[in-house]
This record gives sequence, structure tokens and C-alpha cells, in this order.
Amino acid sequence: MVHSSIPLFWRLRKAKYRLEGTKCRKCKSVFFPPRSFCSRCRRKGEIECFPFSGKGTIISYTIIRTPPEGFEKQSPYAVAIVKLDEGAQISGQVIGDLKEVETGKRVSAVFRKMYEDGPQGVINYGLKFALTG
Repeated sequence: MVHSSIPLFWRLRKAKYRLEGTKCRKCKSVFFPPRSFCSRCRRKGEIECFPFSGKGTIISYTIIRTPPEGFEKQSPYAVAIVKLDEGAQISGQVIGDLKEVETGKRVSAVFRKMYEDGPQGVINYGLKFALTG
């Protein structure tokens, strides 16, 4: 059974629901999840919030046929590493026809149900990726 942490939820809400990361004003590096300092510039960097477009390309993927507890109803499903158009690479579930999932395919972030905290628990939503072409 999956249990949500309310403090963690509030800390990550912008990243989870808006695909918001950070960008260094100095070297233009982008980060997801958000960082409080630039790994290239270190202390000389100037970090600001950065909204990603949610559009990207699958660079690697796998099909999950034996899911972890709480995700049994979704099996089988695809999880991919997506290179966003802005440069950051993130992982996420890909929705749609599994036969269509392959490297090089374009995807777009969509807001969907992720899981429930038990039969009477909180429904958790987040970003997944849908095939676009």
C-alpha cells in the first residue's frame, strides 16, 4: 500500500503538477527536479523557477509487466526516459498503445491519476506522457 506524505506533497506540488523546474540565469542549464543551486556554476549561479513545455522525445523505455504494490491494475505499462525539448531528461509513465511506444517517439505531458492510498484513501494525480506522433 502506498501512503502519501503531506509535507512532501506540498514541497513537490509545482514539479509534480506543473512540470516546473529551475534554470540557471548565468549558464542557462535547466534542472528537473528543481535544484537550489547550479551544478555547473556552483555558488556563482543564479537559480530561478522554470516552467517546462512538457513536450519531448522518448530516449529509452521499458514495459513493466510485474508492477510494484499499488500499481497492479495498471500493468502492463510503459515507463520512459524523456528528453524534454528544453534539455532536461526525466522519467515517467507513457500512456497509450504499448505497441506504439518506441525510442524517438514524441510525447507530451498530461495530468492523470497516478495511484490511490488504499480503497478509501487519497487519490494522487500527477504527470504522465502521452504519445503525440
